[in-house]
Amino acid sequence: MLVICLALFLTGCGGGEMSLTEYVDVINAAAAKASDRATQLTAQGVLAEDLTPPEVQAGLHRALEEIRIPLQGTVDDVEPPEEVAHLHSLLWSWHAEFIRTETALAAQFGVTPDTEEGWTTLSDSPEMAAYRASIAEGKQVCIDFQAQLDATAERGVFEDVPWLPSELSEVVTAALGCEAFPEDPSSIYRYPPP
Repeated sequence: MLVICLALFLTGCGGGEMSLTEYVDVINAAAAKASDRATQLTAQGVLAEDLTPPEVQAGLHRALEEIRIPLQGTVDDVEPPEEVAHLHSLLWSWHAEFIRTETALAAQFGVTPDTEEGWTTLSDSPEMAAYRASIAEGKQVCIDFQAQLDATAERGVFEDVPWLPSELSEVVTAALGCEAFPEDPSSIYRYPPP
């Protein structure tokens, strides 16, 4: 799936300890902004199917430059509330690694000829294997996030804000694009297509 994680963009926030509500508000704003940007890029056909390798490379670069890299710069500056610091780290450390992986894959697309042999070589490349593994890991991060959020809620950490666990789960799931992860990450950019 070519639009994996396009819905990742976080707006800026100030320094200091954030409250849980402020943190959720920031994630909520991020999910809305990311969704709008992903919709725009999709409407422009940036990462549509049946693209040539240079077109895929250009689309990946746009997703990186317009969404992922600014997002990481912002989240690196976020001081999450202590109650969700481990969840914040779980999500955004994966994202930082995904940027490196996707950057390497974009470079590989840049040297791939639009031929059956080129696509086969790309499909079997180490960069593609790392990308598929990173997508599988991102899918697991979403699952782990929910499990840790549920455990945090069970410990009563969110006692004073009972709406927060489901709200936080929903907005982070939206921001990460958890529903967009493919059922079988190992099939991404698999050549020949099924």
